[in-house]
Formats: sequence, structure tokens, C-alpha cells
Amino acid sequence: QVQLVESGGGLVQPGGSLRLSCAASGSQDITYAMAWYRQVPGKQLELVASVSGAGTITYGDFAEGRFTISRDIFNNRVDPQMSSLKPQDTAVYYCNSDPRGYASGNGYWGQGTQVTVSV
Repeated sequence: QVQLVESGGGLVQPGGSLRLSCAASGSQDITYAMAWYRQVPGKQLELVASVSGAGTITYGDFAEGRFTISRDIFNNRVDPQMSSLKPQDTAVYYCNSDPRGYASGNGYWGQGTQVTVSV
């Protein structure tokens, strides 16, 4: 089992920045992918960004150019830096660890952290 603990959510004004953090423990392995997803009420879960077990980084279309993800393999952390935030970025953000080695939408999940972008 892998345990994921997220932090860094909160309220931010449009155009602002926020950094999320996720720490993995338990049976986390460096071959696992680590990723962040988000979910807006009434909508499907969507990929924010991921780092595969091989180190390949993938961003959701909405995140390109605004979000940057980094992974610390030695400390089992994955942190997205989110900039130029928009009200439509408001969602619950979830950390994910995927034993398949890529962001398949499966694996282990954190409890989620709320991000609200509003004046």
C-alpha cells in the first residue's frame, strides 16, 4: 500500500500562484508514476500533470504553460507549481501514485485538497 498526503491547497486570487505538495510513503517505488488530477463538481476527473516512472512529464492541455510539476524521487514527493490561476481552475486536486508507471487513472489516491480561485 501507498499512502499519499497532500498539502498546499487554499484560496487564491485570479492570476495568482499556488504550490501543491504530495508526499508518498509505504510501498512507494521509483518505478511508479506520480501525478496530480483534479475534479470539478459534476465533471470528470482530469489529469493536471504527471511524471512517469521513466521521468516523462505530461501536462493536461489547460496546464501547459501555466503549471510546472517536479518530482523528488529520493523523498517520494511530487509538487506542481501552478501560476496564472483562473476561476475555472477551482477544483479538488488529488495526488496519485500509479504502479503501472504511467498516469492510467488507477493506483493509489490522496484525500484531495481544495483549490479555490476567486476574488
